[in-house]
Order: sequence, then structure tokens, then C-alpha cells
Amino acid sequence: MKTLADAFEHTLKDIYYAEKAILKAGPKAEKAVKTADLKKAISDHMAETKEQVKMLEGVFATIDVKPAGEKCDAIEGLIKECEGIIEDAQGEALEAAVIGALQAIEHYEIARYGTLREWANTLGNTEAADQLGRILDMEKAANNKLTGIAVSTING
Repeated sequence: MKTLADAFEHTLKDIYYAEKAILKAGPKAEKAVKTADLKKAISDHMAETKEQVKMLEGVFATIDVKPAGEKCDAIEGLIKECEGIIEDAQGEALEAAVIGALQAIEHYEIARYGTLREWANTLGNTEAADQLGRILDMEKAANNKLTGIAVSTING
């Protein structure tokens, strides 16, 4: 990478890979939890993630690049952590720890989308900035929903 445009394309491929990996891993988390609100939050976010993948494909189109993922070690580690929690945690710790792991994933996504949105603005790509801003808002809302469930139901 030598230019901001290069960094933008690389990071876009990174988050595209991450979203696809989340789609594969999400059903494990949904299956592992018992609380209805948490199950629904995970299910709803999986539907949003599918929408986000399509939105990212639109962002790729703004830079005339074919949508493709580039392996993201960060998301691989966060997913592995969540899967480890699902295997090891029990009782009341399970759902609390799963929420914590899911929020770590959300925070990663929030950081990536915030960066990409600002880079798109700097590069003068307002269409991409708008799309990335919408996805960023979705990720923040998912994180807030998890916090609400944790505070009102799980951490009780």
C-alpha cells in the first residue's frame, strides 16, 4: 500500500471478508444462547449482515473493483474467541460472555467502518462514505441492542 486509495481498498476487502466470516459463525452463537431476546438480536443482525455485504458490494463498485475478501486475522481471532466461550462457558456465564465476545466483534466493525467512511470522505467518494456511514450506524445499533439485553436481562 502506497496511497490512501490503496489503504481504502485493502481495508474494504478486509471488512468484506470479516462480514462473510461473521455470517458463517453467527448461527453457532444463536444456537448456543437460550434467552429469546438475545437469540432474536443475533438472528436480526445476521439478516442485517447479509444486507451489509450487498452494501459493501456497492462500495466496491464506486472504486471499480470486483468485490473480494482478504483474510482478516483480527476477525478470525474474535470469532475463535467467541467459539471458545460457547464451548467452555456454562450457566449464567455463557450468555454474558457470548454478549461480551459479540460486542468485541461489533467494536471491531465499528472501528473499521468509521475509518473507511472517513477515508472515503477524504478521497471524495461521497457515495461510498454514505453507504459506509449507514453500515456504521447499523453496527452501532447492534452494539447498543446487545448492551441493552445485557443490562436488562443477562447481567441482571
